[in-house]
Amino acid sequence: MSGNNGGPWGGSGGGGGRDGGDNGGDRGGDGNRGGGKRPGPEGPQLPEIDEIVRKGQEQLRVLMGGRGGRGGSGQSGGPMFTRGSIGLGILALLVLWLFASFYTVKPEERSVELLLGKYSKTGNPGLNFAPWPVVTKQVIIVTRERTVDIGVGNRGGDAGLMLTGDENIVDIDFQVVWNIEDPAKYLFTLENPELTIEAVSESAMREIISQSELAPILNRDRGLIATKLQDLIQSTLNSYGSGIHIVRVNFDRADPPAEVIESFRDVQAAEQERDQKEKVADAYANKVLAGARGQAAQILEEAEAYRARVVNAAEGDASRFSAVLTEYRKAPEVTRKRLYLETMEEVLGNVDKIILDDKGAGGQGVVPYLPLNELRKSGGSN
Repeated sequence: MSGNNGGPWGGSGGGGGRDGGDNGGDRGGDGNRGGGKRPGPEGPQLPEIDEIVRKGQEQLRVLMGGRGGRGGSGQSGGPMFTRGSIGLGILALLVLWLFASFYTVKPEERSVELLLGKYSKTGNPGLNFAPWPVVTKQVIIVTRERTVDIGVGNRGGDAGLMLTGDENIVDIDFQVVWNIEDPAKYLFTLENPELTIEAVSESAMREIISQSELAPILNRDRGLIATKLQDLIQSTLNSYGSGIHIVRVNFDRADPPAEVIESFRDVQAAEQERDQKEKVADAYANKVLAGARGQAAQILEEAEAYRARVVNAAEGDASRFSAVLTEYRKAPEVTRKRLYLETMEEVLGNVDKIILDDKGAGGQGVVPYLPLNELRKSGGSN
């Protein structure tokens, strides 16, 4: 019987229709088993599973260097590996290995290389080589500044409330700016660097505030406190071997607690008024004291001048007396008479005089005296 028995599509009406491809009963005659898609009474059907498997084997054979066969000969050859395909595979693996081993580090980055999970070295900026998978790497940014805020936004909490040395409470907000100095220590020493920095910073600030009084903290010592705080945080982190560098500390705010801030401002205003009045009083005291000192100096100068004048006059009188004594010893009578006359001239020259003479005219003993000095005085006054 011909292959057309059983229907117009070349298949038998029974179960032998699946084998019709082996007998050349399909219409195309291309040796495909099952004749491809065979429309049935209810529409097109899916390709046979054997056909899909066979086409996949042929494509794999071509890719591996073999030759693809046609027809239903049933000959199936295994994959054939050539030297060229093996070389290409090895080259591809080498390229992939080199791609995984070479890496680039940017200027703001550093890399940490691990040899079988243990620290090996730190990579510098540029092209670096880490033979994968024996050596792995981790690249981190070291120059970027990171911040930790203490007390900021914690109103209602106690992170920023600290006790001063004079037993006052102050509310402080500050910020710690840091970056990575040693990547290896940073990765392998601290489990949570930010929490560590926050705890160390808060502890260091509490230590400094406990040694200071409230007024300097609120007014003039903020810069000094920030410098001491940075040094203390850095020394503590260095003792941990953290590999972290503290760039700076920003001392943002220091105020009394919110519950007493109004009363505190009133106290501050009263203290400022007191300081102002003290300065006015000091200025007045300085003025009065300076005047008194000047007056005292003037009196001392006058006394010194009087002393010098009296001493000089006494010394002059003594010298004159010594000279007169010398002359008196040479001529006592003459010197005595001269001294008498000079003394009488000095004494009588300043008094009104009346001359009496018992032997005067008429026995009255009164000698007329013409007071020429009085006449000169009255003439001058006229």
